[in-house]
Amino acid sequence: MSTSSVSASTPPTIASQRNRMPYDDVLQTIGWTPLIRLNRVTQGIATPVYGKAEFFNPGGSVKDRIGVPIIEQAEREGKLKPGGTIVEGTSGNTGIGLAIAAALKGYSCIFTMPDKMSQEKVRLLKAFGAEVIVTPTAVAPDHPDNYVMMAKRIASELPNAILANQFYNDANPQAHYDTTGPELWEQTAGRITHFVASAGTGGTITGAGRYLKEKNPAIRIIAGDPTGSILAESWRSKGKQHIEGTPYKVEGIGQDKVPGTLDMSVIDDYRTVSDRDAFAMARRLTREEGLFVGGSAGLIAHVALQVAREINDPHALVVTFLCDTGERYLSKVYNDDWMRENQLLAPDRVRIADLVGAKPDHAPTVVSVGTGATVRQALRLMNLHDVSQLPVIEGNNCVGSVSEGVVSAKALEDTKLLDATVSDVMDAPFPFVESGQSLESVVKLLTKSNPAVLVRSQDRIAGIVTRSDVVQFLMAR
Repeated sequence: MSTSSVSASTPPTIASQRNRMPYDDVLQTIGWTPLIRLNRVTQGIATPVYGKAEFFNPGGSVKDRIGVPIIEQAEREGKLKPGGTIVEGTSGNTGIGLAIAAALKGYSCIFTMPDKMSQEKVRLLKAFGAEVIVTPTAVAPDHPDNYVMMAKRIASELPNAILANQFYNDANPQAHYDTTGPELWEQTAGRITHFVASAGTGGTITGAGRYLKEKNPAIRIIAGDPTGSILAESWRSKGKQHIEGTPYKVEGIGQDKVPGTLDMSVIDDYRTVSDRDAFAMARRLTREEGLFVGGSAGLIAHVALQVAREINDPHALVVTFLCDTGERYLSKVYNDDWMRENQLLAPDRVRIADLVGAKPDHAPTVVSVGTGATVRQALRLMNLHDVSQLPVIEGNNCVGSVSEGVVSAKALEDTKLLDATVSDVMDAPFPFVESGQSLESVVKLLTKSNPAVLVRSQDRIAGIVTRSDVVQFLMAR
């Protein structure tokens, strides 16, 4: 089989027949999401990497897979009766999956959500008719205001209500054992060698991981975890250490306590990823692969590329998980202002040429004097152009510099100095930098004793940059 495509010799199945016939309702469109090869973000990596595009589900995320099974299990057990209410603590996507199923089955929904979740998710849940209660993020897992604890309380106090209980409901991992795992096996024709996912509830990685391990015990199941979550550290310590979580920005994955639906024994490796790396990869997947995904998908893809690079084997096959659509995060991951405010956006590489080009068009390229000019002429020139220092130029070289502050102080002590030549009073020359150098490298040269640098481009003086120029440029950005 060609390594360029896992589907080259895959026989026709229900997957290839999708959408050719009408469906009875939207719930029948859940699952059998596409498996798509990543091409541009994997440049230089020999191992093929494919993404399971769960945003093709009708609710835009992998959590659509568990909504119907959770509700139908509650119906079979007699816990959920006609006209009942489904209550759940959710980061948003499970709520949407439940709300879609509830809309068709005639149930009401009440969802609690931590306040770190995007407003897009809140509005989407309300669009499906759900009641949404936003809770504080920065509380302990057992605090009454924790979103899970609040959902439990509401479900216990409200007549004819059930708690979906995704964190401890076996229907969650079972749904992925029944659907996600078999799809991955069939879509890769059994060639999958590494499955990379993450855990919020743990249902996806547990259910799909169990199925894949049963088909081939050699398949490695690898998990990604946000920096600040306790899951990776808990896995590493085999649950023997008490670990305190810290806040993080990625939504939907990671935890401050280990959920009951997560089977740690399925996982072969657990890796921790920063918010910055997760969001940077999500934006790359969107801009380079055309896959509009959220931060959790970025985190998992970041791990998948690490793994693929380490394996470096064209005969291996890594599958990463693209959990949900980036439309949920337009106000966050895809908002440059929010990213900068949270120090998550890598600064653009600014060249000295950019700073020189940002100066007003009417400003002269360089205001300078020669060694034979008088101090009086130099001071008048600085006053005319509103600058505080001048390079002393001979030919195409800087041989010295004069500063308005230093020269004025000396002239006040001895007025005869005004008629002296610049060569008698000049200080050290300003250093030259190339126009293509980064602003960061030039900032290091701007010291108290060296207030400016000269910019050179193609062996000619192209401009001058002072400490004041840099500060003004940074303020404007």
